[in-house]
Amino acid sequence: MGDVKQSVINVRNLSCGYGDEVIIDNISFDVMKGEIFVILGGSGCGKTTLLKNMIGLYAPIQGSILIEGQDFAAAEGKVRDAIIRKFGVMYQMGALFGSMSLIQNVMLPLEEFTNLPSEAITMIAKSKLAMVNLEGALYHLPSAISGGMKKRAAIARAMALDPQIIFLDEPSAGLDPISSAELDELILNLSRSLDITFVIVTHELESIYKIADRVIMLDKNTKSIVAEGDPIELRNTSKNQFVRQFFHRLPHLEEPAKATEQG
Repeated sequence: MGDVKQSVINVRNLSCGYGDEVIIDNISFDVMKGEIFVILGGSGCGKTTLLKNMIGLYAPIQGSILIEGQDFAAAEGKVRDAIIRKFGVMYQMGALFGSMSLIQNVMLPLEEFTNLPSEAITMIAKSKLAMVNLEGALYHLPSAISGGMKKRAAIARAMALDPQIIFLDEPSAGLDPISSAELDELILNLSRSLDITFVIVTHELESIYKIADRVIMLDKNTKSIVAEGDPIELRNTSKNQFVRQFFHRLPHLEEPAKATEQG
């Protein structure tokens, strides 16, 4: 028998949105340990809204988000802080502090959340930047480096506290094809070497085909998940017209079927 994969995130009956506006209505899915899990869909389908709920920036309208078995949406105080320590986040444009060097940006979570001596903090920050091939840019300011380097530095900062889960918001946004391909390679290498679970919001099909173990596809019309599975299988075998058109980059998207499709 093969290894049974263990889930690290369980989303159950989740609805989220803003005020009275429901963007996502009653969805459930699991993220397995060590996989690269991608959330995708067309504009306005709620990809970023879902991510913001999963990392605790917004509270869900209803439902639960379990991270390693603990209900993050319901947690408070020290329990919530402990759950936050389990994951790192790379925001869409990197969100590095412009007045701080790259090494200072990566040191920040270590200074904030640990009692390690400064020498240890410096050593850890250097090692994280080395993991993303930025050992030659430790003391550069974000304004002095390329977009791809900013994304890599933001991933290094997300890894500062050794989380087992990393959320990436549109990692390829604004990057040229070479930088985007390099970032894909980095994500694959980190996933394989460190067994990190990645949850990625993106609509970049080339990246999805290259790195995703599994995807869920959201749709703004049904406010639900319309497909789930291996992206290449969904592209090649989906019977859902909307899903096929998305994966083949065809115009004139039609109304999707309501049933979730497993690929």
